Amino acid sequence: MKKLALHWQILLGMALGIVFGLILSNTSWGKSFIVDWIKPIGVIFIKLLKLIAIPLIIASLIKGISDLKDISKFSSIGKKTILLYVCSTVIAVTIGLVLVNIIQPGNSISQETVDQLSSAYNTKANARVESAFDQKETGPIQFIEDMVPDNIFAAASNNRNMLQVIFFTVLFGISLLLVKEEKSKPIKDFFDSLNEVIMKMIDIIMLIAPYAVFALLASLIVETGNSDIFVALAQYGLTVVLGLFTMVVLYIVVIKIYTGRSPSSFLRGISPAQLLAFSTSSSAATLPVTMERVEEHLGVDKEVASFVCPVGATINMDGTSLYQAVAAVFICQALDYGLTIPDQLTIVMTATLASIGSAAVPGAGMVMLVIVLDSLGVSKETLMVGLALIFAIDRPLDMLRTVINVTGDATVSMLVGKSEGKLGVPEVKNWDDNYKN
Repeated sequence: MKKLALHWQILLGMALGIVFGLILSNTSWGKSFIVDWIKPIGVIFIKLLKLIAIPLIIASLIKGISDLKDISKFSSIGKKTILLYVCSTVIAVTIGLVLVNIIQPGNSISQETVDQLSSAYNTKANARVESAFDQKETGPIQFIEDMVPDNIFAAASNNRNMLQVIFFTVLFGISLLLVKEEKSKPIKDFFDSLNEVIMKMIDIIMLIAPYAVFALLASLIVETGNSDIFVALAQYGLTVVLGLFTMVVLYIVVIKIYTGRSPSSFLRGISPAQLLAFSTSSSAATLPVTMERVEEHLGVDKEVASFVCPVGATINMDGTSLYQAVAAVFICQALDYGLTIPDQLTIVMTATLASIGSAAVPGAGMVMLVIVLDSLGVSKETLMVGLALIFAIDRPLDMLRTVINVTGDATVSMLVGKSEGKLGVPEVKNWDDNYKN
């Protein structure tokens, strides 16, 4: 009997996890059983992915840059990558603003619902507000200063410092290009071998992916709050989902026009990374799988993917930026806080800049949202009520917007690869081919 492809295994695990969670959520002992015995499987899986994230970035980036042979190629890839990421983020924010202004989901929220949500989630909202204000008070270009580490070992010890690790690694890789080949060859050979070992570690870790997503979805179901709150915020959630779906359509149209690849081949190639992004809500945790899929299943050359994907996991937050635009306007609508055209242009600019310095971890979008709302002059008290208003369904939306973040990374990788003549036929047709021999 032919073994199911990985994306079907993950989908099956997700479906069974949801059903299992729903069944046990109706028992008195179900929640504690899942939290104590099932959820740890998903937590271990996420830890394993995060475990190899920093080594993967270091090894793949150094290998990718050193393989370019010519520093002018690195400059070309870097410029195209940053430009495409900024443009896609601006487009995402604009789409979000257009949809939320047309649908106006905030006008359907009653004061009673606002009061109920504010009471239920006020503590969590206050924590995010305080975190965002701490970040905001550091200055408008603090994220640039924060990119430069003063200790690479300290930076590499925390996945939230990924941008610092990328900065050091890029500097190291460029320096390798400027050193005589006989001097740099031993280092290049070491990182080539290290990269191969880490990619094999990804293959091994992915063996438990279907079981991990089962555990993650089951625990999410039993830990979810009042379902009536979800009904009250359905229109807001649907607005975000519609915007995210629009971004996917935009991605596949651009890929079809520019690379000639069919939508089905693109989605089939990246789907395991999308499903993991949905389960983990973390672009950083999904990065190892994203890179594997982009290189071996979408045909992007390693020297392009090893630069574009890690940078994208750090600065490209299309889904998160779109969500911020919708959430910011939704909160202002619900709390009767009027927005002018300049205010909405401010949202575009602030959301784009905030996405660059955002950590690629669950919940980072909430901190970015506070920064966006604060740029509009929304008071701290109103901010807490606004965040409380959307906390109830933030988790599932966080899962969905992470899917878009990862899909955007893959899209830009293909576009840059095509422009550089580095987009070829995928080497691997099925994940299971990795385990032959």
